[in-house]
Amino acid sequence: MCCALHLSLNPKNYGRVYEHNGWIPRDHWLDEWEKQGILQFHFDHPLAGYRRLTYMMIDANVVACSAATVYRILSDAGLLKRNNQRSKKGTGFQQPLVAHEHWHIDISYLNIAGTFYFMATILDGFSRSIVHWDIREKMEEVDLEIII
Repeated sequence: MCCALHLSLNPKNYGRVYEHNGWIPRDHWLDEWEKQGILQFHFDHPLAGYRRLTYMMIDANVVACSAATVYRILSDAGLLKRNNQRSKKGTGFQQPLVAHEHWHIDISYLNIAGTFYFMATILDGFSRSIVHWDIREKMEEVDLEIII
């Protein structure tokens, strides 16, 4: 059933067609000066993200709108910074060809009788065998240097 054929349930609109996709501008739509204000505020504060800009504009009485609206306007203007760098995740790890060519260090927590300890494990990248492990009460740079 087409949405334009639904009748409004609001008593003051009884008998009128529900025109949610109509061409009549709504009172909650932004005017052109408001859109320009958002763009200008973005240029005045280039390091702020769109969410922060939203609340800064509300505090400064520039424009009162939602973060989604600010995002949409900045996106339509091509002003949002996108991370265009491809992630290397999933491309695989270059497997070492001989033992002890590459070591991995893994640090995790252990709960022993209600007390938390750190467990540092050194793994060989080629064989995946444990080269060394140590359990300590604290794990700082000095502790890792001693373990290695």
